[in-house]
Amino acid sequence: MTHNNTVRWAGFLLASTALALLQPAIAGAQENVVLKEIVIDGGGTATGPVKGYVAKKTTAGSKSDTPITAIPQSISVVGQDELRDRGVKKVDEALRYTAGITASPFGEDPDTDWIFIRGFQATQSGIFLDGLPLYGYGFGGFQIDPYMLERVEVLKGPASVLYGGANPGGIVNMVSKRPQKDRFGRIETGINQYGNAYLGVDFGDKIDENGVWTYRFTGRIAGGEQQTDFAKDFRGSLMPQITYEPSADTKISVFGQFSALDQTHAGGGFLPYYGTVKNASFGKISRKANFTEPSIDDGENRQYLIGYEAEHTFDNGWKLSQNMRYGHQNKEETSPYPYGYVDPAFPYGGGPKPTTPDNQLYRIGFNHDTKVDTFLLDNRAEKEFTTGAFEHNFLFGVDYKYFKIDQTQASGGATPISANNPVYGAPQGPTSVYLDQVLKMNQIGVYAQDQVRFGDGWLVTLNGRYHYVNIKSDSAVGPFFPLGPTYDYNKGAFSGRAGLGYEFDNGVTPYVSVATFFNPVIGTTREKPLVPEEGYQLEAGVKYAPDFIDGLLTASVFQITKRNALSRIPGTFIDTQLGEVKSTGLELEGKVNIDQNWKALASLTVLDMEVSKDNDPDLVGKWPTIVPKTSAAFWLDYTVDQGALEGLNLGAGVRYQGESYATKDNKLKVPAATLFDAAIRYEKDSWGMALNVTNLFDKAYVKGCDGEAVCGYGDGRTFTLSAHTKW
Repeated sequence: MTHNNTVRWAGFLLASTALALLQPAIAGAQENVVLKEIVIDGGGTATGPVKGYVAKKTTAGSKSDTPITAIPQSISVVGQDELRDRGVKKVDEALRYTAGITASPFGEDPDTDWIFIRGFQATQSGIFLDGLPLYGYGFGGFQIDPYMLERVEVLKGPASVLYGGANPGGIVNMVSKRPQKDRFGRIETGINQYGNAYLGVDFGDKIDENGVWTYRFTGRIAGGEQQTDFAKDFRGSLMPQITYEPSADTKISVFGQFSALDQTHAGGGFLPYYGTVKNASFGKISRKANFTEPSIDDGENRQYLIGYEAEHTFDNGWKLSQNMRYGHQNKEETSPYPYGYVDPAFPYGGGPKPTTPDNQLYRIGFNHDTKVDTFLLDNRAEKEFTTGAFEHNFLFGVDYKYFKIDQTQASGGATPISANNPVYGAPQGPTSVYLDQVLKMNQIGVYAQDQVRFGDGWLVTLNGRYHYVNIKSDSAVGPFFPLGPTYDYNKGAFSGRAGLGYEFDNGVTPYVSVATFFNPVIGTTREKPLVPEEGYQLEAGVKYAPDFIDGLLTASVFQITKRNALSRIPGTFIDTQLGEVKSTGLELEGKVNIDQNWKALASLTVLDMEVSKDNDPDLVGKWPTIVPKTSAAFWLDYTVDQGALEGLNLGAGVRYQGESYATKDNKLKVPAATLFDAAIRYEKDSWGMALNVTNLFDKAYVKGCDGEAVCGYGDGRTFTLSAHTKW
């Protein structure tokens, strides 16, 4: 990091802290100011704060303010209380206790949130912010600090009918904090045992006496060492916003968000199976080892988001809404990384195999320069009306997605390094550019939804959508061969969803649904561009919102079939799309605010995945890599509200990840692991302190493998001590 960058970040830190600290004084200088206690209704809104652990409404499954029990798919919501109780610092961490989710499958990766839903990778096409996609490709992917978020929602199963091209396993919709009409503020700071510290500020108020204009400013800055050797980062994110609400019928919010990251990359990933899961001849590779070259390793990322949300309800009952967001990203990285052993005696070698000691890791030198521009627009019209015995909530919309990535990637030139006694500083050879590409994606969709109630409890949900996508790739030509593909591709498709449920008076809602999906895929086969993934899901379940306790319990079974899956021609590096993958599973999840003292959550996922078609007949019937067959989690939180220990909070959780496969042929496995987390917090009036511990007993385990040379250690024990004040 340059001196100028350090000065700018220090200025931001001081200014943010000073502004936050001045808020109470400013309020005190005003006459007749009475601070009101903010009381959140248990039902809440679909995008607002969640009471305790139990959300009752969402927009994720319908694009309208809808009870979760009325959506014919499984939905999970993680609110601010849960994020704070567990000390969450990344979005993938937020979903560690969520059914159907495989989070951080490659171990520590500070600049990417890796998420699999129902067995399918969602990081590229399954991440959304406020209902608009945060699409990513290559190294062009936006990352959001959870400190900016009000809640993190997961809609499980196909979502194409509402959101266009999307991951078949489901989507993660991050919901931003928004201005409130009541004055509030919070300053939070913390540090872990590696010396990685942070400071967060979040405050807002009404600007005029009537609260027509309100504002909010949220910012967080963090930096320091990490658990692997040499790894460090310095990052920050800030989000100013303002809302204009002249009446209950009209509301416009304008926001901006700037985030930056400077880092030396973390280790712990891209490690060989023998040396992590199982012993190599020298034993195990240290969990702290980092096989980059620290003198040249560098990563810089700058991302900018600006947009608005507008809605107006007319006298005739029609509600019109429009969301718009523009995003830009600059990302540059240089990071040599290991890829198998050099010695051919080991099961996998990443490159040339001269005769060398068996502890020598082959390394790939790598660097890239990536620029991304996105423009997103979603227009919706919604109205409730009655036709005879049927009550309708009808929604019609048109959305548009533009994604452009300008990327250059180069590799090669790195020297081998010892796996158990690394020596750094050897001169590295030059890298060679293999990709120089400008790629554009335009996608437009027209969609409709009708939620129909009839017969004192029946609920029918019908959705339809037509998508059209154009993908155009232009690549430079190198001295010997093209530096990437060049093509212009168009495709249109329909998708749909139909759901049926019955709402009993006791809070039980059984449901069934069928949904199809459409997910554009970037790239080419030997002769032509890749066509979109397509397929369908069958789901049945029951949701229970009991009337005697504040809770929500969900049980669901499903089967997803994904067609046009990538399938490699045996003995080549050429992909085709003759593959098909099926994911069948059972999910159980419950969140309960037992009383004013106790909160609890639990989840269980049982998966049965199968490659049902592939170019390689030996892979048919096999499990995909990475995703465990079984996972489970439980968290219990207790608050003391009287006596000498009033204000003390205790939390404890356990996470279980079952065994998974390390290789496509299923000959190598990653064993199961059980992890424990804990928290102790103390709240007194307007201040508080907390100590959060993840992986309490420092369990050494491998999180997952995507081949014999791509295994990642799970995070070791991390202590985070924090303090906050609020008003």
